[in-house]
Amino acid sequence: MKKIAFIGAGNMARAIIIGLINSGVAAKNIIVANPSPEKRVMLASEFGVQQTNDNIEAAKFADIIVLSVKPHFICDVCQQLSNALDITNKLFVSVAAGTTVAQIQQALNKPVALVRVMPNTPAQLGLGMSGMFASKEVNREQKAASDKLMSAVGKVIWLETEDKINDIIAIAGSAPAYFFLFMEAMEKQAQTLGFNAQESRMLVQQTALGAAQMVEHNTAAISTLRENVTSKGGTTFAALEQFRKDGLERVVSNAMNAAIARAEEMAKGN
Repeated sequence: MKKIAFIGAGNMARAIIIGLINSGVAAKNIIVANPSPEKRVMLASEFGVQQTNDNIEAAKFADIIVLSVKPHFICDVCQQLSNALDITNKLFVSVAAGTTVAQIQQALNKPVALVRVMPNTPAQLGLGMSGMFASKEVNREQKAASDKLMSAVGKVIWLETEDKINDIIAIAGSAPAYFFLFMEAMEKQAQTLGFNAQESRMLVQQTALGAAQMVEHNTAAISTLRENVTSKGGTTFAALEQFRKDGLERVVSNAMNAAIARAEEMAKGN
């Protein structure tokens, strides 16, 4: 693995760093740059990675520069790096939602090799799902390096067109929160039914884990797995019929479309 710099020390940078360390990447080959010390010092303390408050220092160190700052900061950061050092042979990897290849390359003042990634937070457990799109400047070696970078924290899918990144945001990037919201609602209802907080958490957590594992370890369609536990006229049937009556599929579709629309707005600077 090449030397990697993270510009920004937020939740996604932390998730990827945890995954990289857990996959065996040497901490000495990772540096984190962040203006405020708290997060970067914590990462250095926990995982032994290098840390600095200087983006330029971090970029000079690295072969791969992971842009993990908030989208409204990314252009300023890119201009800073471009003005200060030769970035010709650097590979940039952006995890910023709603910031396009064209916008980043314009801020960098040249068409550098750039891979846009939409990961999700289960990357910290090595269970991430990332959509990836490579600019035309990315060569085979760089594509393989970025694939290895993100494969260290989960599964990846390469996209033929950049606009599919917004779809990945809706399907995977934002989606852990959808499941958390559903689990939270179930947990609250379990407590309403008289189970204590610990029992409610365990009931919901283990059921969700088991359901996900059944999907992973079974080649049958998800719809078939659902049908296999739904006896007509039974309790599960009653619950699912209520979901349908309340418009669950429409709610999910609307929510995912809202995520896509927001990503498109962000790309326009709104």
